[in-house]
Amino acid sequence: MRKDLVFGMAGSGGDGIVSAGDSLLQAAAAEGYHGVMTKSFGSQIRGGESSCRVRISTDPVLNPGGNLDVAVALNWEDFLKFGAELPVSGNSVVIYEAATGIPENQIPLVGVTPLQVFAVPIAAMAKETAGTERAKNTVVLGLIAGWFGIGGQAVMAGIKKKLAKKGEELVAANQRAFDAGVAYAKEHPLKMDMTVAPSGAKGQVKLLTDGNDMAAAAAIFAGCQFFGGYPITPSTEIMQFFTNHVWKYGGAVLQAEDEIAGIGAAVGASFAGKKAMTATSGPGLSLKSEMMGLASIAELPLVIVDVQRGGPSTGLPTKTEQADLFAAAFSAHGDVIRPVLAPTSVADTFRVVVEAFNIAERYQTPVIVLSDQEISQRKETMDPIDTTQFKIEERLRPTAADLQDYKRFRYTESGISPISHPGMPGGAYLAAGIEHNEIGAPTNSGSVHQRMNDKRIKKFNPLLERKDLFEITGNPDAPLALVAWGSVAGVCREALQMARAEGIDVKLMVPYLLYPVAEETYNRFFSSVQMGLVVEQSHLAQTFKVLRMHLELPKGLKSMARSGANPFLPGEIVAALHQLLAELQRSHEGQLQPQE
Repeated sequence: MRKDLVFGMAGSGGDGIVSAGDSLLQAAAAEGYHGVMTKSFGSQIRGGESSCRVRISTDPVLNPGGNLDVAVALNWEDFLKFGAELPVSGNSVVIYEAATGIPENQIPLVGVTPLQVFAVPIAAMAKETAGTERAKNTVVLGLIAGWFGIGGQAVMAGIKKKLAKKGEELVAANQRAFDAGVAYAKEHPLKMDMTVAPSGAKGQVKLLTDGNDMAAAAAIFAGCQFFGGYPITPSTEIMQFFTNHVWKYGGAVLQAEDEIAGIGAAVGASFAGKKAMTATSGPGLSLKSEMMGLASIAELPLVIVDVQRGGPSTGLPTKTEQADLFAAAFSAHGDVIRPVLAPTSVADTFRVVVEAFNIAERYQTPVIVLSDQEISQRKETMDPIDTTQFKIEERLRPTAADLQDYKRFRYTESGISPISHPGMPGGAYLAAGIEHNEIGAPTNSGSVHQRMNDKRIKKFNPLLERKDLFEITGNPDAPLALVAWGSVAGVCREALQMARAEGIDVKLMVPYLLYPVAEETYNRFFSSVQMGLVVEQSHLAQTFKVLRMHLELPKGLKSMARSGANPFLPGEIVAALHQLLAELQRSHEGQLQPQE
């Protein structure tokens, strides 16, 4: 039996591939397994190809996995469009639609011979049992249950619940399609047992959700009462969640006419004393940059979630990338620091977004959360959140003494001054984009500008000392190192486990705070490092270059970077570490030899 299986499925829009993956993951979660599902689509508005990858395991899942154990192709043309996103190896079982007419020994996978190949009349089975080819995805679920032991009663329980309102006949038709898939699998056995071992956690309650819903839920929990935004893939579900739920807590949503108006409304809500948020993707972040500058100079709390996708411009709107770091950190004219945070999974998105609101309120600043398409739209099983562990912070309000002679931008030792809101007696002040003195009056004075810049920048000094915003795993004195953030961090966590199991002395840093750069934290981490990799999905190696701007990096630290939609696999990270280890050993050759 197996502890872990990775399924990859692809087909045309309308084939129900993503729905099948969702049903599979829900069934696995109901049976106590850990799991994650990622989705990928073509960029067409309607139709086009779609795929999903589902990883199911008896152990916690750190990432969507490497090569597929099981590949399902309802349409070869669509399957091949996903390339490296659905990699097939010699250990994969391939299942495809027999109606394609391609012989099993001639499937179009260049350079690889799968473990076993099945040409299954999926569409014909669906038509015969359910009366429609739209039941192809249910047949596929039956095949998976029959061959790999995942789903079974839990899959059909989920399907029945989903289709209950559409009539008993539709439920019965899907039951017949599912049973046909199970029967076919039993009649055509695998060469080797690939069933998944029973889960030891069956019956335990698990959440099953995605990163966008988690981000919105965290914001509401943190006290956000206003969302202003504009729909954009792949962040739109954040606004949809707010629309469905924030009114229950006295909040409001404005779907604005464009990205600029969306953030403008959020800035206004913050000025009015409310915690506020907007969400977008790369193109929208570009449009929001001027308003973020206004929030910076007016020292107004604001959270901006940027769900990264492939760029520039419209780029790859349905694929993941980590190439918005430069835009997040540096897309501001003038001398500005904006904290930039990043979650690494659906589970920790809640914590990171709550922390973003705390930082925004504490330092009276816009904060950017860099999620990405994979995290935002993938589904994960996770334990229920213990909300008692979180402390919610509020902005510093003026006391009665402060309001006797209120100076909104008063110079303080910390750089943080009390912030009022409209309607507060004695708290009126001018909040504008022009440079100002302590009371908010416009100024052209260079000396005042110098002091205000100092005020706005020095207030972030305590943030740089936050060790809890960095995850460091492995031997602290290891000579090899990995640095990764966002969805790539999960790949590197698994690679670290694999490398250490092979005896490689390596450590991993996962920064949740990307900017400003916590120089002392990095210097401590790199003090023992002779060689290492900064792993990221960015063609320009943006993370590596930001670190190089601020730090004297170890000479052996290298960039491992690539464009989005080209996922990293844990095995290739380990292979790269082996190469570094060989270089490290060669560099020390002769040091222990007798001296002549």
